[in-house]
Amino acid sequence: MFDQISIVQQIGLAVLFVATVAWVAGLARLLRRDRFEIAAWREARRAGTLQAHLDGIPRQSVPHPVERVELTAEEHEAFAGLVRGLSDKR
Repeated sequence: MFDQISIVQQIGLAVLFVATVAWVAGLARLLRRDRFEIAAWREARRAGTLQAHLDGIPRQSVPHPVERVELTAEEHEAFAGLVRGLSDKR
């Protein structure tokens, strides 16, 4: 590897590199895992309420009135057909 440093220093450098890579991978996994909970907490905070948590899982609440859409009978049938088509492909 390097001619100017001893084998012990090379081994130490390799161990330090592997530890750094493992730390970065663990940190990325931790941040990715908590991303949904953090987003839900921020949204609840923005709405002015905090959701109650049961064993770390947020309770489901009634959607905001803006998020609710009433479908006509034709739209409902079209959506049901879409869901059936997507579930058949699995």
